[in-house]
Amino acid sequence: MELRLSLFGIKRSIDLNRFARYRNAAVVLASTLLVIPLTVFLLRPATVPDLAHGNVSGAQALMTGWAKGDLIVLVRHVERCDHSSAPCLIGNDGITERSRSVATNVGAHFQNLGLDKTDIYNSPILRTAQTASFMFNKVGTGEDWLISCKGTMLRDALAHKVAGRNLILVTHSECMAQLEKELDLTASTLGYGASLFISAETPHTPRMLGFIEASDWPTVKPH
Repeated sequence: MELRLSLFGIKRSIDLNRFARYRNAAVVLASTLLVIPLTVFLLRPATVPDLAHGNVSGAQALMTGWAKGDLIVLVRHVERCDHSSAPCLIGNDGITERSRSVATNVGAHFQNLGLDKTDIYNSPILRTAQTASFMFNKVGTGEDWLISCKGTMLRDALAHKVAGRNLILVTHSECMAQLEKELDLTASTLGYGASLFISAETPHTPRMLGFIEASDWPTVKPH
């Protein structure tokens, strides 16, 4: 009888030890499963702020930076003809007829900001040249670095930035995504005619201010 009780006690002790080990392993596994997504969440690239829709602090930063001539702005061309069923303006690699008004409206908002101390460049592709024409009444000869921008967008933009003058670059979604990548930001899905604002107040540490979609300019409120 005593032997049976002793054996039962040993077996029970072994079972409890096994349970404790399984429980500890389960706790470690659960902790690991929680830590991994938390780490991914904390280390994920920051997103680009929307400067419209009542973002007062963002809009104010834009106005202040613009007045000082500290900003670099990447503007995506308006609707491209070869990706639309809408009638073309001129040329299959140009913009659609209906997107002229989009470019003109965005240009009017930049005009309200003031273009006296602003340098404007566009890529050599027809759709950016047409966009620059309707948006700013200006077309450059075309800058190859505004289309061949992989790995060099931020560097080239800063190289063309003149102190005390804003810089507007009429370019493509790929170049905008490249610049966001170089600033360790999550790439945005920006629409035709969208603008991406970067502060170059301190050239060695440029920082993203945010974006404005073409149709959202009326909701930009600095006060």
